[in-house]
Amino acid sequence: MSAARDGLRLLEAVLFAATEPLDEAALAARLPYGLDLPALLAELAGHYAGRGVNLTRLGGKWAFRTADDLAGRLRVEVAVGRKLSRAAVETLAIVAYHQPVTRAEVEEIRGVAVSKGTFDVLLDAGWIRPVGRRRTPGRPVTWGTSQQFLEHFGLDSLADLPGVDELKAAGLLDTRPAATIISGYAPEAAGMPAAEEPAEADAETDAPLEAEER
Repeated sequence: MSAARDGLRLLEAVLFAATEPLDEAALAARLPYGLDLPALLAELAGHYAGRGVNLTRLGGKWAFRTADDLAGRLRVEVAVGRKLSRAAVETLAIVAYHQPVTRAEVEEIRGVAVSKGTFDVLLDAGWIRPVGRRRTPGRPVTWGTSQQFLEHFGLDSLADLPGVDELKAAGLLDTRPAATIISGYAPEAAGMPAAEEPAEADAETDAPLEAEER
């Protein structure tokens, strides 16, 4: 058996046994030195194309996933008791589309205050993370999405985020970096309704947060 063929079988076994997606550095560390890993991944992905499971790249990492056309037949949805408030949904969308963004910038875009609990919920879910500090007075923390965010929503990169047309219901129509739109920002100018309720009222409008298992 050739070294390349043996390497392909080993790569397949490593990916099959992995409990989470693996990046190419982790895969290369498990393969014999000198193998062309990108070529092996492409060959393996081609081998599984059209099968019940596919080799998929998510957030720059590789994993076997159920084929998209079969996922609906196998998906098990379990509704958990914890709910994601409208404030958290809007905050997550703003962070995803405007990152890196500070809490003050999130509040400016939403037009209402964002409670610490909203950020805590998103942090606990593992969907956002601190990415640095703004070089402005007070050095506020800036926030961005995490690797878990990409994996949970089936994205390979932020470039795969849905278009703004799909966010009209949430009123998030401007996807420029937050720092470029804060000055003089007016919700009405972007087609958003002006905020009329305090931040506390958001907690009363909840959408269920569902976990999916494949």
